[in-house]
Amino acid sequence: MMAADSSSSLDNVKEQPPKSFIPTIKRLHFKVVQYMMEACIKLKLDSTTSASACTIYHRFFSRCQAEDYDPYLIGATAIYLATKVEEQFCKLRDIINVCYRILHKNESPLEIGKLYWDLRESTVNCELLVIRTLGYNPKASDLPHKYLVHYLKSLQSWIDKDTWDSVPLCNTAWGFLRDSYHVDLCLRTKPQHLAIACIYFAMEVYCVTVPYNDVAKIPWWKVFSEDIKLVRIEAIISELIDMYDMETKVKPQAVTENSNKTATDSLNNTATPSK
Repeated sequence: MMAADSSSSLDNVKEQPPKSFIPTIKRLHFKVVQYMMEACIKLKLDSTTSASACTIYHRFFSRCQAEDYDPYLIGATAIYLATKVEEQFCKLRDIINVCYRILHKNESPLEIGKLYWDLRESTVNCELLVIRTLGYNPKASDLPHKYLVHYLKSLQSWIDKDTWDSVPLCNTAWGFLRDSYHVDLCLRTKPQHLAIACIYFAMEVYCVTVPYNDVAKIPWWKVFSEDIKLVRIEAIISELIDMYDMETKVKPQAVTENSNKTATDSLNNTATPSK
């Protein structure tokens, strides 16, 4: 983890990276979210807390440029904030230890010493920075998880029981939703629409259909959300496919290799939110 650069403006970031640079930024955020999700699993945080952490991360970088801050520090801080927002207690010490271990797999575990206290101070200061950047409202207005559960329960009563029992529709849709947080779909898509698109995608994968949907006046997805259109569902699925294509181009070791440099730099630049 590396401390944030407090010299950059939080409220007036007008310059955008050139188009040729955007894929690099997307790959960076993809790797950081991978790291965050691995940390959440090792910390035994539930899916809602993990999604909240990723949403906080994406919200922060929708307002700030990645080159001005260390994304891995922001990611760890987002996890810490999410545990508070979702009221799932987790010690900051555990978060720091797990995140450090993920980024330094070949080094000995982090001990209580100068490095630990520097990282802790950076995280605490970064928490204030993130909260202020998000307008003192880090909690996401809504998450798609509850909609996904509700919609799947409804579909269970519509789809043939043998098909439902033999096809991992629920797990696949849930996996698509979890993976969607590798990009910022959660900021650009209504939670209801994202949940429906994940279910639709899973049904397409396994060639599952809702009986009589082709002759129904209202398709099943509009029963769940009146304002959604098929073209929007297909657009969301297209973004998910692009995200999976990006995954094949991201080297698994890239997170560790990049973080070894940034974590060392954090000792020389402890985060202090600018006034």
